[in-house]
Amino acid sequence: MNDDPRLVDSVAELARRIVARPIPQRSSCRIVAVDGPGGAGKSTLAGRLAAALGGIPVVPTDDFATWDEPLGWWPDFVESVLGPLASGARVRYSSSAWPGRPPAVVEFGPCTLAIVEGVSSGRRDFAPFLSSLVWVEAPRPLRLARGLERDGADAAAQWQSWIAAEDEYFAVHEPDRHADFVVDGAADLPEEQVPD
Repeated sequence: MNDDPRLVDSVAELARRIVARPIPQRSSCRIVAVDGPGGAGKSTLAGRLAAALGGIPVVPTDDFATWDEPLGWWPDFVESVLGPLASGARVRYSSSAWPGRPPAVVEFGPCTLAIVEGVSSGRRDFAPFLSSLVWVEAPRPLRLARGLERDGADAAAQWQSWIAAEDEYFAVHEPDRHADFVVDGAADLPEEQVPD
């Protein structure tokens, strides 16, 4: 992975490279997808990147996914999030309920820069809307440990099912191969690149 020119060394470098990329044709918003397997560090990176880019909105795919429907929600995401962002309209949707987190109405925009983050945010169906795709990777044992720490040991069976669904998605859509930038989610990515 170290020889990959897409590998990013700091949050600041990633932010600079993202704003240097063109906005897709017929879009009024630069939409950045942060994809990768569950527990890789996508949400953490997206939050840090949003702050580095001036506090831009972040839409988690978890607002649409559920344990029972980890990936099939994507048409609603296009209609409720990607379409409005691209057309310069306000985004408004009701988030999914998760244990300990009731559904909520989310509304923001219009905006010229936004992040969508979560498993399958880099799916091929979303490509026409995206200006950048960031892939976050980390070893499977670390990802599972992070997931169970967050969701509790009782969620182990759900996590195994989720991982199987992810593996199918990655095999078909190959977001890791199509990513513009790659981040090591097992490392503590600095805010600024350290000089040589």
